[in-house]
Amino acid sequence: MELEYWLGRGVDAFREWASAYGEFATHTSMAVDEAACEVAFEELTARLRGSYPFFHPCYAGQMLKPPHPVAIAGYAAAMLVNSNNHALDGGPATSAMEEEVVEQLAGMAGFTAHLGHLTSSGTQANLEALFVARESRPGTAVAVSAEAHYTHARMCHLLGVPVQTVPVDARGRMDMGELDRLLSTGVAGTVVVTTGTTALGAVDPLHRVVPLARRYGVRVHADAAYGGFFRLLADGRTDGRTNGRTDGRADGRRASLAPETAAALRAIAQCDSVAIDPHKHGLQPYGCGAVLFGDPDVARFFRHDSPYTYFTSRRPHLGEISLECSRSGAAAAALWLTLKLLPLIPDGLGAVLAAGRRAAVRWSELINASPYLEPYQPPELDIVTYYPASPVSSPPRLSRVGVASEEVMHRGMNAKEDPVFLSVARVSADAFTARRADAVADADDTHVLRSVLMKPESELYLERLHQRVEQLAKASWTAPRRRGR
Repeated sequence: MELEYWLGRGVDAFREWASAYGEFATHTSMAVDEAACEVAFEELTARLRGSYPFFHPCYAGQMLKPPHPVAIAGYAAAMLVNSNNHALDGGPATSAMEEEVVEQLAGMAGFTAHLGHLTSSGTQANLEALFVARESRPGTAVAVSAEAHYTHARMCHLLGVPVQTVPVDARGRMDMGELDRLLSTGVAGTVVVTTGTTALGAVDPLHRVVPLARRYGVRVHADAAYGGFFRLLADGRTDGRTNGRTDGRADGRRASLAPETAAALRAIAQCDSVAIDPHKHGLQPYGCGAVLFGDPDVARFFRHDSPYTYFTSRRPHLGEISLECSRSGAAAAALWLTLKLLPLIPDGLGAVLAAGRRAAVRWSELINASPYLEPYQPPELDIVTYYPASPVSSPPRLSRVGVASEEVMHRGMNAKEDPVFLSVARVSADAFTARRADAVADADDTHVLRSVLMKPESELYLERLHQRVEQLAKASWTAPRRRGR
């Protein structure tokens, strides 16, 4: 896709539409000097070069990648209009697009009846779900796992809702026995289940949580901000695209999810609410999250009055079912256009996720066979966790694992030639020894390496990435300790 062409088409379409309203004079206060603009723009582009190369598969660190060119073109075309999807009179065209994409997201989640809208972030989506939880079960706590995103504790504090933390098992998933004990006390009215933790990509056993929660009359919210789009792979279908094999055949086995993971993702349909982020696996620019509710009647909790909006239509305005006011209509247009071309089916957007999943499984295999790297735990989605292996046959010492992991990260990102960008995750001594019983816990915690393979290009780049990380891991054990250690 030639991005420049479609950006130009968007500008041309806007000008053609705008010309129908007649000529008008541009105010002189809006004028800028072309020479000054040239200087300022050059400074802008120069400063942007200080960014990390999120677009390149050598960047295998955080959950960052550029949006699809289709999304960029759609966003730019709608941004020229600059609609506000709070009310229909602020964004009549893009509000309709938002309703259509939310319908598609609800279908992917498995909701029949639903209420929902796009949000400016996953944090905002979770805030709205927790707000409805508070109003639905007043005076009760929210239960979250120890590996849940920190946003839940922050948003509960904002809402004045107490939080109960549930321990996790040896794979970073919510411990069902501990959850049962907590819910039996009646203290919690809502449990937040994470389908794809941001640190490890662990998927809580949602299919087991739902019936347990129903037994105690507790609501269930799925934080599917990261892993929600993997629902497209949860039925066992695989795409027919290659994973870089020379024979041109895709390895559908590697794209498949573990049965437990797939069952958890299918159970999203049974939740009271779900948060999902199109700006992650939905190929969108930042500023595009979504919240869905299985019961449309929760709209009653959002009712409010505005003396100067909501007059142009008897249809519900999106602002009437949201805590958020001004929201970009361009975000809805970008997602709408993307889903026109990469629909929410296994062979559409699912093919993009399948490539990252295959890359994660393949890299896990390579790490298992490597003399220089050790796996921390097998990937459930497309996040790989690992650490440099000891050069001698001895149990890993947490203090040294942390130093070596950070050494690999820093040396890789600062390399003048062939850089590679990784991230680290801090894990407790208990979590590490739960996975490696013979480890020497000479520190309260340590760091392991963490790579997010959410770009499908990672699949084609994987061999080179692995070789580079192996080189760095081998060197990390002979490198001098970093200053301050």
